[in-house]
Amino acid sequence: MNSVRHWPDRFGDHAVAAFRIVVGFLFVCHGTTSLWAWPAEPYGGATAQLGAWPGWWGAIIQVVCGAALILGLGTRLAAFLGSGSMAYAYFWGHQADGALPIQNDGESAALFCWAMFVLIFLGSGSLAVDRLLARRREVATPEPAPAEPAPATASDTDPASLVDA
Repeated sequence: MNSVRHWPDRFGDHAVAAFRIVVGFLFVCHGTTSLWAWPAEPYGGATAQLGAWPGWWGAIIQVVCGAALILGLGTRLAAFLGSGSMAYAYFWGHQADGALPIQNDGESAALFCWAMFVLIFLGSGSLAVDRLLARRREVATPEPAPAEPAPATASDTDPASLVDA
């Protein structure tokens, strides 16, 4: 029974990685659907027109940030950009149609926004390029040698120098 209590400590990084990878995959799927109607037809049937604001740019953000999340490459930055883009999508694309996400068809934008907001603080978890790069930096940067103590001066060792004149 005690081992069950330690699961979050033992598997927490793996759970964060699984969460990050799934969120990234779903984000990529939304982007590719908007850009190329793959793996499904986009809502309304039309793909985003090249360069059209905000649809095409939002889809590009979804594909790029989603791929970065899957790889765990620049996780916090990708999550920040993805979260911000979904906040924009919700408030400027859905909010006018109703107060709640269930009323304005903004559930996916709201969920992506908050899921990526959490990833900003959780980081990449295990199985991430970010971790490999951090390890490589640690190996490449040796620890500095301990500082040598400063040599003692006469005023440091002379008891007479401590007395006010």
